Amino acid sequence: MTIYIGNLSYSATEDDLREVFGEYGTVSRVVLPTDRETGRVRGFAFVDMSDDADEDTAITEMNGLEWMGRQLRVNKAKPRTESRSGGRRNSF
Repeated sequence: MTIYIGNLSYSATEDDLREVFGEYGTVSRVVLPTDRETGRVRGFAFVDMSDDADEDTAITEMNGLEWMGRQLRVNKAKPRTESRSGGRRNSF
């Protein structure tokens, strides 16, 4: 399972996320997407933990918590769906 963290401070780092989620168990992966053009953090992240029970606890404890000046939105990540744009244009 992957945890989605929304409304994240733009100053948050992967190390910050590892530290705060590490309080609930072993963090196995952190993904902190950045904008392609500016390189700036996009305000959300994904965290994987080694144990599902630890992930559930982290979600329960962290959702709605104020951290780094922002009220976090923390929940189970939804599976990624295929992009609708597909890069092709229809010709009529």
